[in-house]
Amino acid sequence: MLAPTKASISKTREETIITWYEEVFPLAAAHIHRNGGDLDAAKEIFQEAVVLYYEKLMHLNFQPESGDTAYLMGIVKNKWLKYCKKFSTQESLDYIEVAEESIQKPVKAKLLHYLKQAGEKCMDLLQSFYYEKLTMRQVADRFEYASERSATVQKFKCLEKVRYEVKRKSLSHEDFLN
Repeated sequence: MLAPTKASISKTREETIITWYEEVFPLAAAHIHRNGGDLDAAKEIFQEAVVLYYEKLMHLNFQPESGDTAYLMGIVKNKWLKYCKKFSTQESLDYIEVAEESIQKPVKAKLLHYLKQAGEKCMDLLQSFYYEKLTMRQVADRFEYASERSATVQKFKCLEKVRYEVKRKSLSHEDFLN
């Protein structure tokens, strides 16, 4: 779908929004699901994105360069990141220091299992940062990322993969320690 302008929107507002829901919502919901969200979160985020985008189009004489799908997905991704930061109840692993000898063998084995599930590259990246204590610049160089920011984003994605695996197995805290 091409980026609409006031002149090119010959459909009603409702038809335009329905079209966005049909074409873009499945992509937005898939993105949010891949990143740990559920359908309710996807609906909420997408609704906010649609309202923001439509208002921008109608009131600010805004003309996106990339089209509806790309622009709406950009809004969805930004809103999802903000949502995750705002509602995250998970403690960042950056601040958790655990002496290796204090981790029991079964726990180590389960952690290793989850790290392997995230993939070898993720396991290597997390090991470089957490165990070898490399800086993000060093991690970026080692794994040939364009910047420290790219390495940081990849580290976050790897942590999310591990968290997803833990959630997917639906292990309680007691199960994890036994």
